[in-house]
Amino acid sequence: MLSRYENRAQLALALLIGLLLLGNLFALAFVAFAPGAQNSRAALLLSVSVVTLMVSVPFILLFPRWLLRPFRQLFDEAARAPIAQPPVKARDETEFVLETFQAIVAELRAKANELERLNEQVRARARSAEELNARIIASIPSGLIAFNSQGYATVINDPAAKLLQLEGEAIGKRADELFLIAPELVEMVDACLQRGEIYRREEVTATGVDGRARRLGVTVAPIATQGGDEGRGALCLMTDITEILELREAVARKKNLESLGEMAAGLAHEFKNALATLQGYAQLLQRTDPEGVRNVAITALLEEVRDLSAIVTAFLNFARPRPLTLEEIELRGLLDECREELGRFYEERLIELIFEGAFGRVRADAILMRQALLNILRNAAEAIPDGAAERKVFVRGRYELDQRGNGWNVIEIEDTGPGIPPQNLERIFIPFFTTKRQGHGIGLALAHRVIADHNGTLLAANSNRGGAVFTIRLPALAG
Repeated sequence: MLSRYENRAQLALALLIGLLLLGNLFALAFVAFAPGAQNSRAALLLSVSVVTLMVSVPFILLFPRWLLRPFRQLFDEAARAPIAQPPVKARDETEFVLETFQAIVAELRAKANELERLNEQVRARARSAEELNARIIASIPSGLIAFNSQGYATVINDPAAKLLQLEGEAIGKRADELFLIAPELVEMVDACLQRGEIYRREEVTATGVDGRARRLGVTVAPIATQGGDEGRGALCLMTDITEILELREAVARKKNLESLGEMAAGLAHEFKNALATLQGYAQLLQRTDPEGVRNVAITALLEEVRDLSAIVTAFLNFARPRPLTLEEIELRGLLDECREELGRFYEERLIELIFEGAFGRVRADAILMRQALLNILRNAAEAIPDGAAERKVFVRGRYELDQRGNGWNVIEIEDTGPGIPPQNLERIFIPFFTTKRQGHGIGLALAHRVIADHNGTLLAANSNRGGAVFTIRLPALAG
């Protein structure tokens, strides 16, 4: 491109010189072929030549400058170009401009490569940040759901999907579509999105499709997005605190029962002494008049004394449990022993006892644990009324891990009776609480005490089929 400016200047000068030469030749020829007017023609030729030269000289001087003006500007710009390595002085200006242009192009190409490298670094950092955020969200043990300003879910981690029993793609759904089992959360998220309200450590109930209720600890807070207040989103954190609340209630119940036992043990002991004295006098009267009229009344009195003594003995066993003798036992073997002992009891009531699942090993007092299981199984059979169409008791076993990775052997004992009235669920393990005509209300309380002494839990609930479910959780042995 630069050589083109030089060629144009040279061509213009050649044309001008050629025109001048042709003009002179024409004038000479004109004079030569007109001999009759030599003087005038010579003068005219001289005048034309002088005028032509006078006009051509400035034109010849100015025209190349005008013609080369763009090239000069290009040269000046090339000389002022801020390049890192200016070219070595070339033989002429054209080569200098060309080399400068090539240097600029090379530097621009280098800067473009550097810019592309920096852009790739930025993209790599962005990808790394996104991957880190995804790993952080995935590793959070609590459930996490983020909503945008329009109320659509943009982030849902696996614990949240598990807690809410979500199936399929949940991203892009609204709160009322996600919180079907926990409708209280819908109001919290809406209030957070609309008014910016914050909920800290709230407790809500999530009732699953299986009918089991779980308690969730929930925090809902606004998150800023683009657009300030108009772009406010919501962040929902949730944790299953059912086990924590159940353990807390179990500990409180255990403390209350311990206090009750300490206070009542002395009183029960005095009752037992008085009953022994009463029984002794009744037996003495019976011997003095074995066939008299009073014998019937004395016999009835002795039966009542024996029943009352059995109640007091059971209460003393509850209030003052004997020390545990721990050993490794197979739960299935222990349950088979209970099945054998309760065989006639179940047959008389036409009830089928069904075992399902796997039962592991625990470290426990075999005698006390067997008695606790017998009490629960006997209670399950007694809960089925005579006219019930389905007369079954299911014993299901499974192994599960809690949030801390601890293993538990779980036994669920479910009957096909009418279930437990909701107002009685909190009182079912209180000593002497019973709804049966014949019963002392000690069996379930004693079972609860035994399982608690083994660092386990015993919970009562109603199944979605209507019957009662007693869930036993005992620490599992490794292997």
